Amino acid sequence: MTTKYIFFTGGVVSSVGKGVTAAALGRTLKERGFRVAVQKLDPYINVDPGTMSPYQHGEVYVLDDGAETDLDLGHYERFINTRLSKVCNFTTGQVYAEVIQKERRGDYLGGTIQVIPHITNEIKRRIGLVEKEMKADIVMLEVGGTVGDIESLPFLEALRQLRTEVGRENTFFIHVTWLPYIGATEELKTKPTQHSVAELRSIGISPNMIIARSDYPIEEDLCEKIALFCDVDKRAVVPMVTTKNLYEVPLLLEKLGVGEYVLDKLGLQAREKPDWGPWEKLLEEVNKPNKPEVKIALVGKYVELHDAYMSVREALKHASLWQGVDLHIDWIHSADLEKGKGWDLVKAADGIIVPGGFGSRGIEGKIMAAKYARENKVPYLGLCLGMQLMCIEFARSVLGHEDANSTEFDRSTTYPVIDLMIEQRAITDMGGTMRLGAYPCVLKPDTKAGAAYDKPEISERHRHRFEFNNAYREEFEKAGMVFSGVSPDDKLMEIAELKDHPYMIASQFHPEFLSRPNHPHPLFVGLVKAAAERAKGSKKGKK
Repeated sequence: MTTKYIFFTGGVVSSVGKGVTAAALGRTLKERGFRVAVQKLDPYINVDPGTMSPYQHGEVYVLDDGAETDLDLGHYERFINTRLSKVCNFTTGQVYAEVIQKERRGDYLGGTIQVIPHITNEIKRRIGLVEKEMKADIVMLEVGGTVGDIESLPFLEALRQLRTEVGRENTFFIHVTWLPYIGATEELKTKPTQHSVAELRSIGISPNMIIARSDYPIEEDLCEKIALFCDVDKRAVVPMVTTKNLYEVPLLLEKLGVGEYVLDKLGLQAREKPDWGPWEKLLEEVNKPNKPEVKIALVGKYVELHDAYMSVREALKHASLWQGVDLHIDWIHSADLEKGKGWDLVKAADGIIVPGGFGSRGIEGKIMAAKYARENKVPYLGLCLGMQLMCIEFARSVLGHEDANSTEFDRSTTYPVIDLMIEQRAITDMGGTMRLGAYPCVLKPDTKAGAAYDKPEISERHRHRFEFNNAYREEFEKAGMVFSGVSPDDKLMEIAELKDHPYMIASQFHPEFLSRPNHPHPLFVGLVKAAAERAKGSKKGKK
């Protein structure tokens, strides 16, 4: 069949929910038997988000092939239950770098390089790679930012051209917009949406559907008004009120008939009847009352912006649903622990998770959290940096090496339990040069990790430069540290755990990237299960 394209643009404000909407629609189309791929087009000039501050961009989501991508790709993978590749995310920086490189090689034969056609042609070329590599029936593209931003104009122009090249009957434009609420008059306003659509139409794009987002109920007369002023079918104005849980959105789209409408306009018929049983069961578990509460202390460096730990949070939710408990996350800044603050939340927690990060700020606070978990038998899960700091704490407190550290934080340490990987030592550029992507890991039997996965070998996604220093492996193992997951050549320590602890386990990789709503990650399930048992025991003790 001819590949179909669905384009998502955003209006009025950013962070309006395009990514979740695209992911949810992708799920509804997959339920109807289509192979779906999603691509994110980011207008910023960075080559990728890998070197960007989490405070500015949120989480960096890593794919199997090592691509450092936008966090929206996490939504796509979790909702659609798929694995994407590096062609599914590109930036203005990548586009311009490619065009300039071609110019330097003389590929343009002395021509004047311009936004149109050279930049737009490169954008279209990259869009075309998705269908070829992912073998998709339907390719969905989300343009980052908001209509009206100068940065996104080349992307929108490229989509306008692509609509003509592949045929209007093979494209569908969805504009996701925001309806602001005026408190003084207690009403929602459609004027910003009208202006946003007018801006789109001024560059030659008329949306086929408008998804109107709001925190308040959207009455039918407002949908009729938007349809009239924005020149779309009334059925194509979709009211999308903020939900309590992101995973309600696919069922909401299904209820509103969005999937069938889009397929009809693209000249397609469903190949399969949607089976929403597992998804409905998931939401039943979400909304089940009187579930036992489990408190998890997330000790991080960027906790002011929860999106910096998007996949960690979602993985915890998935595991909690699997265990039938009500998750409560306490977001604790590791630097506060160093000042004596936040310890009441740590001590009240049923489990502790220390996620990844870079730089020395707040490191000692994370080490203190690992020490508290070890000494008080509190379930602990360390992710990437969280594993390295668990090992540093063990070296200091159990092995007696008071100045044990990572050479990332102290190059002069006499006990470099964590050190720069050998292959990283000649690298000077920061962007895209870490150990990135999926690598195999061999599990040891009769360990917590082996029991959690219940298989001899796994593949997990990585993002790091530093690793456990094997010069100290024997000393660690004699003192009770178990390296339950190693690389196939036995040179890289991938998972560490403690023998005499209910659940103190950490991974050099990022397991959160492979957790799915209906398939929670085993390490997160293990943490939440151990935390639930601790919570249950605490309640019995109080009685």
